[in-house]
Amino acid sequence: MRTAIKFLIHAALLLALPLGVVAADGPQGSLVIIGGGLRPDNDAVWQRIVQLAGGPGARIAVFASAAAEPVPVAAAIVDSLNRYGADAFQIPLAVKLADSDFRKAADDPLLADAVRGAGGVFFSGGDQARITQALVRADGSRSAVLDAVWEVYRQGGVVAGNSAGAAVMSSTMFYAPKTVFATLRGGVTDGQEIAPGLGFIGDDVFVDQHFLVRGRFARMIPAMLKKGYKFGLGIDENTAMVVDRLRRVEIVGSKGALLVDLSHATTDAASAGFNISNAVISYLDRGDLYDLNTHAFTPSPAKAGGRLTPHKDLVADPVFSPDILGRNALVQLMENLMNNRRSEAIGIATSGANSPLPELGFQFTLTKTRDSVGYASAAPASYSILNMRLDIRPLDIGQSLRTQ
Repeated sequence: MRTAIKFLIHAALLLALPLGVVAADGPQGSLVIIGGGLRPDNDAVWQRIVQLAGGPGARIAVFASAAAEPVPVAAAIVDSLNRYGADAFQIPLAVKLADSDFRKAADDPLLADAVRGAGGVFFSGGDQARITQALVRADGSRSAVLDAVWEVYRQGGVVAGNSAGAAVMSSTMFYAPKTVFATLRGGVTDGQEIAPGLGFIGDDVFVDQHFLVRGRFARMIPAMLKKGYKFGLGIDENTAMVVDRLRRVEIVGSKGALLVDLSHATTDAASAGFNISNAVISYLDRGDLYDLNTHAFTPSPAKAGGRLTPHKDLVADPVFSPDILGRNALVQLMENLMNNRRSEAIGIATSGANSPLPELGFQFTLTKTRDSVGYASAAPASYSILNMRLDIRPLDIGQSLRTQ
């Protein structure tokens, strides 16, 4: 009974419509931002897309504009959506589509009308640069088809995107990025590593994908600093962030998302190498809610009574990661620190064991503060972790080794 009540309260938070939060002329639709690797059997994500598009029989326009082989990619997505009750169809608009002029297709009134008549839009994975190339005119203005996508979103439909389709959700996206470590070393340049996205989520939140499995949180921070973003959201694979018209984010699927807050972060321009102090990171797990307007967090029903508190049985071993950019290493380090009496954890990033000395690396320091909070569910065990401080500084590993 108690679990049912928690679920109802959780649902009520999604449905409540406080006055004055969203402008009447703002988008009335939802976004489903998927971190890549979406499995065909991920019921929670596919069903949510169909539901937000209008339910059984909903028309959903599928864009495989990012794909190297648009036809089979679009067909697979259409098939998946239709198996979950939609009436999906392909929009033949892609840079890589054979025997097609994508510039003419982007301003074809018939294609624009087809999109406009749908309850939802789905952008596939691939290369996000192909999406903007196909949908944005050479002068930077929106094509007729892109205008139709925006109309679907403004009128209450859903815009979903997987991998590359997630990257275009923010007003700035990674365009031709270097490796994560190379981005830490060399930063980002407009028109090269980063470029304009489609901006569905607004101008104040940076979005990235394949996030924790590939250590991409470390490339997001330099990009955010370059463009002046205070908040970033990175979504992991086979998982989605569902953003409603009130800009409340719900994590759906198999894993979670990382929230990066640079509101009070600082950098030392006099220091050689990338550095940042007082960044704040939070791991939002599936079922959690986060309000981008109020910055309020609501744990999933499974964690509602599971707030972690310090106790004498916690271990006090050093908390350390030799490869903080490794697969899910950051979240593991956060979990280990939350379950430890120590207040600080260290992670190291390097360019690899085969690099000649001297080698520049980076030290990532996680710190529990008075604002740090953890929530845990019992079965299956999972964590939500809020407000850990993150500092990054360059580390001359070659010099350190020579002085030993």
